[in-house]
Amino acid sequence: MKTFKGRVVSPGKVKAIALVSHGGLNTLASFQKALQFGDKNATCGDQNNAELYGKQMAGKALCLPRTIGSTTGGLVLYCACSMHRQPACMLFSEPIDSLAAAGAILADVWLEDVTMPVIDSLGEEFLNYVKDGMQVYVGEDGTVRIG
Repeated sequence: MKTFKGRVVSPGKVKAIALVSHGGLNTLASFQKALQFGDKNATCGDQNNAELYGKQMAGKALCLPRTIGSTTGGLVLYCACSMHRQPACMLFSEPIDSLAAAGAILADVWLEDVTMPVIDSLGEEFLNYVKDGMQVYVGEDGTVRIG
């Protein structure tokens, strides 16, 4: 089991299966089916992200370097949480952008029945180590254990 330490953006404790992308996550393209067409599994609709396209994101430990794309990113994450179609957690190797952070923080503050821990700045080694299907444990203090 390998442990990484990052910065807590949105607190929480969770255990989930890893889903990994080495490219950025376009939140709007990725969650569009979940938000617009009722896909409860949040199947990734971003055809430009071959690692995630067509895979279920809801309930997974989404491991990625960063988010990319439009200014709707934060709202998309907040809406996914409000519809209970969010990843179990989002784990970033790089610092999170302000828009995605805002969506995650607002979901944490405004939605009483939703938890989506977000940890950033986990480092390049984290993203090189974690693979799809690995068990991920997220602690309240920003500790992420893979194993």
